[in-house]
Amino acid sequence: MVAVSIFVNPTQFNDPNDLLKYPRTLEADLEMLSAVMRDNDFVFAPAVEEIYPEPDTRLFDFGEIERVMEGTFRPGHFNGVAQVVSRLFDIIRPSTAFFGQKDYQQLTIIRELARRDFPSTEIIACPIVREADGLAMSSRNRRLLPRHRERAGEIYRTLIAAAAMTPDYEIAEIKEFVADRINMIPDFRLEYFDIVEDVTLIPVRSAIEMSPDKTYYGCIALYAGNVRLIDNIEMKLR
Repeated sequence: MVAVSIFVNPTQFNDPNDLLKYPRTLEADLEMLSAVMRDNDFVFAPAVEEIYPEPDTRLFDFGEIERVMEGTFRPGHFNGVAQVVSRLFDIIRPSTAFFGQKDYQQLTIIRELARRDFPSTEIIACPIVREADGLAMSSRNRRLLPRHRERAGEIYRTLIAAAAMTPDYEIAEIKEFVADRINMIPDFRLEYFDIVEDVTLIPVRSAIEMSPDKTYYGCIALYAGNVRLIDNIEMKLR
């Protein structure tokens, strides 16, 4: 039996306007799911009042993995993620839960949450699904203006180029390359690009810190017009 959860979680939005504008496409989602769901599968699309019958005041602390990247720019975001995912796991009690790798830091947080509080739930990472031009699929893409959508494939092409630079360039040079290439796109603005160790999310400051036996991720956040997008790519020395 598979449960598909659809829920826009208010506690993880640090910007009320972002919550207000976030796309909600329940009918289209249900239509798409109807083609693949089996008889005993079901959709869990609760109201806010069902997830939060009373205000959730719980505070979670995941240490450094929640303080870098998104944690710096979206304070309180991961506490909201932990609130809603823990409620989901309490209600559904899944043996296995699947989360997309596009939100790589969120995936890391959820893995730690499961390790600590839900050890019987296995967390499976789902590869990023991309549009034909490489743009990572996201509900937010619906909000992109046509001129921004036309240029958005450059994000992934920039990440590919940055990953190819890993064995031969210093970290500062790679970050400068990414910043220059994103910021030169009209109406695009880089918020951050960091190269982090895959488990600890410790940012790499110099190439000498990297090991050929480890995996790293280049994680990016940027604005295309007024729409914030994130993406990431695996980076290795070899």
